Amino acid sequence: MEAPFALAEEEAAPRFRQRLSTLGARFARAALDTLFPPVCLACPAATGQPDALCAQCWGRMRFIERPYCERLGTPFEQDLGPGLISPQAMADPPVYARARAVARFEDGPARRLVHRLKYSDRGELAKPLGRWMARAGAEILAEADALTPVPLHPLRLWKRRFNQAAALAHVVAREAGKPCEPFLLARVKATRSQVGLSRAQRAENMQGAFRAPPEAPLKGRRIVLIDDVLTSGATANAAARALLRGGAAQVDLIVFARVVTGA
Repeated sequence: MEAPFALAEEEAAPRFRQRLSTLGARFARAALDTLFPPVCLACPAATGQPDALCAQCWGRMRFIERPYCERLGTPFEQDLGPGLISPQAMADPPVYARARAVARFEDGPARRLVHRLKYSDRGELAKPLGRWMARAGAEILAEADALTPVPLHPLRLWKRRFNQAAALAHVVAREAGKPCEPFLLARVKATRSQVGLSRAQRAENMQGAFRAPPEAPLKGRRIVLIDDVLTSGATANAAARALLRGGAAQVDLIVFARVVTGA
C-alpha cells in the first residue's frame, strides 16, 4: 500500500518545485518593478507593464485601421465598403501586391520609436514593434511562405552594426509562425541617403540597388518584405522587383509606420 503513495509523492514533487519557481519569478518581477518601474517605450513616463506605451503616448499614436486601401494600406476617411483601392494606387500601382502598417509616420510616438530603434541602439524595441506589425499584417502573414527583411548594403551595415528591418523580421516571423529567410535578397548598390530627395530622385537612387541571389529559394513562393518605415515606396518597390525577378510569385510588405499624404 505504500508504493502508490510514494509514487504519487515523486510525481508531485516536480510540480511543487515548478510552482515554487513560478512564484519566485513573480516575486522577483514584482520586486524589480518596485525598484525599477517599467517606463513607456516612447517617453520616460511610468507604465503598468513593460513593453507598453503610457496613456498619453497611446492616445497620440495614429494607428492605421480599416477602412484602408487594400494595395497601399493607406487609411480612408470614410468606409465605402471592402476591397477598395485608393486613387493613388490606381494611378501609380506599387510593385508589391499589398502593404500594411501599424501607424502613421509623423511627429509623435511612432517617429520616436522608429528613430530609437534605428539610431539609438535600442534593439529591444524590435520585440514590441514586431508584435504590433504581426497583428497589423495578420491576413498577409497567413498566406505567406517566408519573410525577408530589406537588407542594408554591407558598408552601411558595417557602419551601423545593426539592421532594424532584420530585427523586426525575426520577431514578426516568430509571432506568425513563419520562416524568416534574410538571405533571399541582397543589397548590391551603395545608395545615398533618401532624406531630402524628391519622389522621382528616390526611385532613381534605388534603381538596381537589390538583387536576389541565384540560389535563393524564391520560385513560386509568397514573400513578405519587412521594413521599419514606408515613405515614397521607392525602396520597397526596388526590393519587391528584385524578388519577383528572382521567381517569387507575390511580394507583400509589412512596416511599422508609413507616411500618409492626402488622407
